[in-house]
Amino acid sequence: GQAPGADEPPAPFGRSKSVTEEILATSKLSRSFGGVHAVREVSLGVPKGQLRAIIGPNGAGKTTLFNLLTGQLPCDSGRIFFKGADITGLPPHYLCRHGLARTFQINSIFLSATVRENVQLALLANRGKTWNPLASARRLMLRETDELLERLGLADQADKAGSALSYGDRRRLEMALALACRPELLLLDEPTSGMSLSEKPSLVQLIQSIVKEKSVTTVLIEHDMDVVFSVSDRITVMHQGAVIAEGAPGEIQANPRVQEVYLGEERRA
Repeated sequence: GQAPGADEPPAPFGRSKSVTEEILATSKLSRSFGGVHAVREVSLGVPKGQLRAIIGPNGAGKTTLFNLLTGQLPCDSGRIFFKGADITGLPPHYLCRHGLARTFQINSIFLSATVRENVQLALLANRGKTWNPLASARRLMLRETDELLERLGLADQADKAGSALSYGDRRRLEMALALACRPELLLLDEPTSGMSLSEKPSLVQLIQSIVKEKSVTTVLIEHDMDVVFSVSDRITVMHQGAVIAEGAPGEIQANPRVQEVYLGEERRA
């Protein structure tokens, strides 16, 4: 067999661990850039099956938090736990293969590849295979690919190049790439950003169906408060790198500190 460490770090998921209802948890997670505290001692827990929103003004540290959770950035201090295992410092490809997937603020798709090829590449990569143009790679994972495209409403655009898609459809395609990783935990970074008002409702329904029908725990960063309050089970509010509030949508709407933060941001704009 392959020598330990040749491709992946030691597997924390292979060790016995206590059963936890929290699929994701952090303990005093921090990260600074020079003198700027982007994330300050963030401790949170997300139960399995929950749809959690993380909100806050621009610069609150939301995307930096996602980058820490997914291994794109190392933390300065604190710990990250996924499915009960300590994953602090583990790389993104390893976490993806063990059930943690994400989308990005800026679309990250292959513009020259077709919609179908984009999803096939993601499926093949998740299973440790490579794309070989000299072999029959284009015939691999076709059923799984077409099922995902149908679910995302992209089946009729399967043969289009990624560059030919509307902005909203590119967001859908990026979500298809994340779902190709068969995640247990899906992190969505501003999924409706740049979408038209007419495109948002169907994407919101899709996010809700993924959580409820596929039991994929979802954490999303979102600036559209109509989206946040319509889909979230629970909301975490960040400001200047720290968590300042957490609660059900109704509690967050009525929270004076949250109102102060957003009103202050609005006055400065």
